[in-house]
Amino acid sequence: MPRLKWDQTGDKYFETGTKNGVLFVQDNTGAYQTGVPWNGLTGFTESPTGAEATKLYADDGVYAELRSAEELEGSLTAYTYPDEFAECDGSAELVEGSGVYVGQQARKRFGFCYRSTIGNDVNAEMGYKLHIIYGAMASPSEKAYATINDSPEGIEFSWDITTTPIPVKDVDGNKFKNTASIVLDSRKVAAAKMTTILNSLYGTDGNPQTEGDLGTNSTLLLPDAIIDILKAA
Repeated sequence: MPRLKWDQTGDKYFETGTKNGVLFVQDNTGAYQTGVPWNGLTGFTESPTGAEATKLYADDGVYAELRSAEELEGSLTAYTYPDEFAECDGSAELVEGSGVYVGQQARKRFGFCYRSTIGNDVNAEMGYKLHIIYGAMASPSEKAYATINDSPEGIEFSWDITTTPIPVKDVDGNKFKNTASIVLDSRKVAAAKMTTILNSLYGTDGNPQTEGDLGTNSTLLLPDAIIDILKAA
């Protein structure tokens, strides 16, 4: 076997960026509504918690090690957000269509997805990762409004996010724990299957040349639906 080598041409990978955000608000039945574009999304910082070790002792030594459940938390930042996100941020329209909102209302759960770019020393945009988050809940956050001065800046909103994992079915005899996130790597997922997934998440345009073809709405794919696409012939 040849000796290991580091930093070879084409092997120096990096990941960057946050783009193509889509918001999916949960309705009162728990179903995700039609997706809407999230313009102005600047970032999502994942901060997993849990998975803490608890050691068991016997015979004057470590007998076993148990770990607590891992949970996905994080912070979401954006210069703006879709109108639909108001319900997730504790606001509700006072009268439908009025544009007047009241705060301190019940918060709705939501899902969202975004893309990060994968590059290397040869090609800065050789692929991407598609990130999907489920069962998210936004906590109240600080909003700092300030006077315009000689160095104006846009307000960047920030929300602390917690999640509730959802089930994932068994695949080829492998059992998976509930999860709140899925990541798809465009370098490894078959192109046709990735296109099917993107068409579901982003929706499709209708064909004016084809009668009745109005396109499809943006829909959040749950883990089991993604599995079905990946396993399809």
